[in-house]
Amino acid sequence: MDRDWRAQLASGDKLAMHALYLRHCDGHHAFARSRCQSPETAAGAVHDAMVALWHSAVRFKGQSTVETRLFSMTRNKVVDALRKRGRLSFVEEVPDSIDPAPNPEAAAIASQDRVRLSACIDALSPNHRIAAQLAFFEDMNYQEISEAEGGPADTTKTRIYHAKAALMRRLGG
Repeated sequence: MDRDWRAQLASGDKLAMHALYLRHCDGHHAFARSRCQSPETAAGAVHDAMVALWHSAVRFKGQSTVETRLFSMTRNKVVDALRKRGRLSFVEEVPDSIDPAPNPEAAAIASQDRVRLSACIDALSPNHRIAAQLAFFEDMNYQEISEAEGGPADTTKTRIYHAKAALMRRLGG
């Protein structure tokens, strides 16, 4: 499937780019927001990454997946935007949208669980928090995370191991 995306983007298929954007924009916005406090900065970084992906599609050789390349580009665009502003800040913001529940008791329990999990994730170090978000919420493997983060896979494995251990301790499991 990834090969199809590369070929379609490289041929200038605007519908394929639109479909790719719709498929990945939410995850990339959450990823960018986890690295900066400003929703505007995050949105700009995702937009710039998508445009950069579009313009570089012809040169993309496929050493990584399109999704991994896009995460890496998003990270770089966030860093660029924060450097321009003169500050680097890695703060995770977890949206507090509440899913419709069949009854008020279930909604209250889900809300308490969400608050507790959010507090536990907030207590992680920035590196562990980002690795956990990519692994658990974006369903990326170690290699994809290491490529997106620009570091070795062993470091990614260690970060996820420590993030899991810390979350289990905090959650009482």
